[in-house]
Amino acid sequence: MSTLILAIDTATPAVTAGIVKLDGVEVLAERVTVDARAHAEQLTPNVLAALADAGLTVNDLGAVVVGCGPGPFTGLRVGMATAAAYGHALGIPVHGVCSLDAIGVDTSGDVLVVTDARRREVYWARYRDGVRVDGPAVGAPADVKADADAVAGSPEHAAMFDLPRLAAVSPTSARLVRAVADLTAEPAPLVPLYLRRPDAKPSAVAR
Repeated sequence: MSTLILAIDTATPAVTAGIVKLDGVEVLAERVTVDARAHAEQLTPNVLAALADAGLTVNDLGAVVVGCGPGPFTGLRVGMATAAAYGHALGIPVHGVCSLDAIGVDTSGDVLVVTDARRREVYWARYRDGVRVDGPAVGAPADVKADADAVAGSPEHAAMFDLPRLAAVSPTSARLVRAVADLTAEPAPLVPLYLRRPDAKPSAVAR
């Protein structure tokens, strides 16, 4: 298997695509666009730009890693569908990871990771030395226990907790790859972590 990994995440406002060399988890190129409404428009251009920056083509890739949320329905669908499409077209494995893990994976001590869940809520998980010990879950910030040494994730929502704030704010290409337990193992089916129903609802049938 090629040691070149395409890493994708669209679970937060950061539309992230990067090329990572598995040996040493070296990021060869990464493109990030921070726009909560531009997942569909920006992801493929970011992937192609990252490949071009690294001097590579899709045929050089050996696997795809994609963040599976928790996150908004539309954003997750774009990222996971794109990852699955590359995997199918190229005949390479696609590994899904919890996007919160790709924020907490490099942390030490007890760390709370939070991201925007809208509706005045946060997605959250707790980590001990980079390993998830609770969550992911969704809830109001007031209902999330701040029993941690520090908080990471969305700056706006991390500020709601009386804890030291870490620099990690969104999944990066390197942390997405590091969050995969074993890239040589057969990947599990991709399962989106919506944690609740999408905001959009079908219209009632007119009588």
